[in-house]
Amino acid sequence: MKDPHTLAGHGPMAQRKELKQERAIRSRENILLAAAQAFAQRGYPAVTMLDVAQLSGMTKGAVYFHFTNKEALALAVTTEFYRRLPAISDAVAELGLPPVASVAELLLRTAAALRDEPMMKAGARLQIERGLIDVDLPIPFEDYTALISAWFHTALAAGELEHMTPPATLARVLVSAFFGAQHVSWVLHDRADIIERTVEVLHAVVPCTRDPRHLSPFLLGHLSV
Repeated sequence: MKDPHTLAGHGPMAQRKELKQERAIRSRENILLAAAQAFAQRGYPAVTMLDVAQLSGMTKGAVYFHFTNKEALALAVTTEFYRRLPAISDAVAELGLPPVASVAELLLRTAAALRDEPMMKAGARLQIERGLIDVDLPIPFEDYTALISAWFHTALAAGELEHMTPPATLARVLVSAFFGAQHVSWVLHDRADIIERTVEVLHAVVPCTRDPRHLSPFLLGHLSV
């Protein structure tokens, strides 16, 4: 009689296959993180597949097994960057904050991620260098801007946004100012002052973020800025 675990697909061969798949997933993640660190520190043109292999502690062949070329690595890192932005947005939405406070919280959490996470640092840098990358990268910050615009529309309808600029335009200006500020912060101070610069952008572009009614939890800790 055959082992029921074998019939159910849980025999030794199936277990070995699962372990192999898990190792492949871990290897890919390790390579992707190494690529992000390399791109963030040195920029796309200066990084080679050998650099990524050495940084990940893997062979060059292993890197090529998962990614056919440097362009594929750049695309994977950028895609991961844009996967993480909605994760931040979802976390903010779960707080149930008023819309203007949600906008402030989103930008400040994004700023912290850009300061602390290699994948976010790399994604931001690759967007600047996209003209040097021979592959179609995702459209920059499209959904991110749309969400902020939606929050501004809600705030305007509720009488919580006193601004002459239409919500969609205000969202575009705010996102442009924020990502410009993070770039300057990166060049001058390796993003050490990115939170302070983000607060400055919020207060300048959306002055009502100074109002206690619209303060986000993150912003409450930076009232002295």
